[in-house]
Amino acid sequence: MPGDTLILTDSCCDVPQYLARKLGIRKIPVHVMYPEKDYLDGIDIDPQMVYDRFPGEIPTTSTPSITEITDLFRSLEEEGIRKVLSIHISEHLSSTVNMVRSVAKEFPSIRTFVFDTKNISIGSGIYARYAAKRLNDGDDFDAVCESLERKKQDCTLMFYMDSLEYLHKGGRIGNVTYFLSDQLKIKPIIACDSEGIYRTVAKVRGGSHCGRARLFEEVFSQVENDTCDDVPCDVIIPYGGAKEEAQLLEEMIRSKKKNANVLFQMQITASMAVHTGPGLLGLCALRRD
Repeated sequence: MPGDTLILTDSCCDVPQYLARKLGIRKIPVHVMYPEKDYLDGIDIDPQMVYDRFPGEIPTTSTPSITEITDLFRSLEEEGIRKVLSIHISEHLSSTVNMVRSVAKEFPSIRTFVFDTKNISIGSGIYARYAAKRLNDGDDFDAVCESLERKKQDCTLMFYMDSLEYLHKGGRIGNVTYFLSDQLKIKPIIACDSEGIYRTVAKVRGGSHCGRARLFEEVFSQVENDTCDDVPCDVIIPYGGAKEEAQLLEEMIRSKKKNANVLFQMQITASMAVHTGPGLLGLCALRRD
């Protein structure tokens, strides 16, 4: 992309490190806090470190501070960056997007477009990949910003996990939802609605095969939206400590959806692992232009 232009995101968007380096995406790390230390997501803590300390130790997480974001923008200004496309998870799930909006106003020399994806994890990160690739291909900054707004409803991310305990302890779901799921052995398939708030799409009973099949069905039903079968889309499979499940899901997609381009599988970051625990399987699809 042009030397004065940058794609900015945060670690909650789950853009893999290798992809961020390849496409020139800058990431702001979220804090993962244990009693002995405040860790920076993706820098001095990884998901396995979090899983290894479950279930006895569940850390808290914190968004980057105003000072950290201000220092970052100051360094970008000194680097000669004049255009920033900042992509983040839903404001209902994190305050980062609004903090970036606030800080960006203090740096008029940098033209900043802040994009609230109304989604979570790689459901946000896939937009960072999309925007970076378009800019790297020579597309105009304004055109890319406009296309992001048009594509806001083109991405579908759904996921389920072995237990809702970690979402519950993190305050992401209520007592009743957690109790019913735990007692009835139901796995809810979760997504973000159009406002970026968690909603239950479906409830699954049975083993992992039932979960994968229902996840596949729900995501592609949403992507295709009753228009036609096998809509061209880019697919990413996020997982949390469930690599084998992700592989089985990829095999299902490749055998049944010929126009679904599976980009990669990815382990979610430490900050996401804190709130979901081990045993998460997701499916993200972005309709192609």
